[in-house]
Amino acid sequence: MARRSSSFVCQSCGAVSSKWAGRCDSCGEWNSIVEEQTGSGIGGGPGRAKPGRGRVVPLVGLSGETREAPRFLSGIKELDRVTGGGFVRGSALLVGGDPGIGKSTLLIQAAAALARGGLKSVYISGEEAIDQVRLRAERLGLADAPVALAAETSVEDILATLDASPPPALLILDSVQTLWTDVVDSPPGTVTQVRASAQAMVRYAKKSGTAMVLVGHVTKDGQIAGPRVVEHMVDAVLYFEGDGAHQYRILRSVKNRFGATDEIGVFEMTGAGLQEVANPSALFLGERSMNAPGSAVFAGLEGSRPLLIEIQALVAPSPLGTPRRAVIGWDSARLSMILAVLEARCGVRFSQHDVYLNVAGGLRINEPGADLAVAAALVSSLSGLALPANCVYFGEVSLSGAIRPVAQGQARLKEAQKLGFDRAICPQGNVKDGAGPDIAAEGLQELGEFIARISARTGVQTRD
Repeated sequence: MARRSSSFVCQSCGAVSSKWAGRCDSCGEWNSIVEEQTGSGIGGGPGRAKPGRGRVVPLVGLSGETREAPRFLSGIKELDRVTGGGFVRGSALLVGGDPGIGKSTLLIQAAAALARGGLKSVYISGEEAIDQVRLRAERLGLADAPVALAAETSVEDILATLDASPPPALLILDSVQTLWTDVVDSPPGTVTQVRASAQAMVRYAKKSGTAMVLVGHVTKDGQIAGPRVVEHMVDAVLYFEGDGAHQYRILRSVKNRFGATDEIGVFEMTGAGLQEVANPSALFLGERSMNAPGSAVFAGLEGSRPLLIEIQALVAPSPLGTPRRAVIGWDSARLSMILAVLEARCGVRFSQHDVYLNVAGGLRINEPGADLAVAAALVSSLSGLALPANCVYFGEVSLSGAIRPVAQGQARLKEAQKLGFDRAICPQGNVKDGAGPDIAAEGLQELGEFIARISARTGVQTRD
C-alpha cells in the first residue's frame, strides 16, 4: 500500500510548508493554509519516487527551418484577434473572468461556430447540468449546432471518454476548479487538485493536437484563482473584463506564446449572446457630451488596435485638509505624478481641490501615452470651460515636464480621422506620423507650453 504523507499548502499562492500557520509567509494571506494528503510517488509532492535514468536529448542550433503553428479560425473575429489569428492545435488556453461576465456564453458560441464549420467540438461542464447548458444554447439560437456535450468533473472519466473517439479540434472545460483526479486525495478546488488536473489535461492536449480551453474563476482582486503554476503551464491566458453596469465586454490577452500580448477583443452583451463590436471607438464615444468641462478624448492603443477613449476629470474645491484623489480605470500613482508635474512645472494648483478621474465606459488603460489627455482634462475641469470637441490628445509626460513621443502615432491619428476628428495635440516627435490632410497634428515639447495654450483659451490661472 502506498505510503501517505501530508503537507500544508496555501490555497492562494500554492506555497508548501511543513506545518500549519495562520498566515502564509509567501503571499501574506491569512487562514489560507490547508492540510492536504499526498501519496508516495506523486510528482512534486512529499515522498516523490526516485527518478530513473534519462535519455540523451539532441541539441540543435538557433538557425534552421521553422514552421508556423497550425491554426484554425474560431469563426468569431474578435476572439481570433486576441488569440493571435485563431486557435493553435495542441495548445492550452486559460480564460478567467468574474462570475456572470459571459465566459461560458462566448465559449459555447465559439464551439457552435466551429461545429457548424465541420470541426469537432466538445464542451464539458463541471458547474452546470446538461439541461442548463442546453437552455443557454436555445436562448442563443445554437441548439442545432452539433456540439458534443457532457457534464463531468473526473479527469480520468473525461480522458477515457476523449480516448474512445477521434480527438476533437476544440475542447472546452468549464471550469478547472471543479476538476479532480484520483492521483491526489485533496478535495476539488484545492491547489494540489487544480495543479494535477490541469497538468493531466494539458498533457492530453499536447499529445492529441486538440486546442483546449480551461475556464478559471477569479479571486476578489481580479486574479485567476488557484496556483500561479497553472498560468505557466498553459500557452495563453485571457481575461474577460466588464461589469453589469455596461453592455460591452473586453477579452484581453495577458500571455500568449503564439501571438502578441495586450490584444483586446470587444463584445457587446445582447439578448442573443455576445456580439462583436467592429468599431469600439464609436462605442466608447457614443454618449460623450461635447460641451462638458473636464472631458478629453485620448487616442490610445490596446495591443495593435487603436482606440479613442474619453477621459473625464472633475476638480472641485475641497472642504478637507487632505483633498481626495479618486481614480477609476487608470493608475492612481500616475495621476499623483501628473498633478505634481502640473503644480511644480506649470504652476497649476490642485492642493485645495478634490480630484476625480474616470475612464468613460469602465475601460481600464495602463498606457503612459494617456498622460497628456489626463492633464488636459484636469486643467479643463479646473477652469470650468470645455476643450475643443474636434481634438484628440496623446503623449507621455516626464517628471521634467517634457512631452515624450509614443509608439504607433500614425495608427492613432488614422483612427481619430476615421471618426471625424480634425485636430490632434501630440508630442513633437509624432507630428511626422501625420495620417493625412484631413487631420492637423500640433506638436508639443513641454507641458508648460500646452498649459499656456489652454490658459489662453479657457482662462485658467497659473501661479508661480
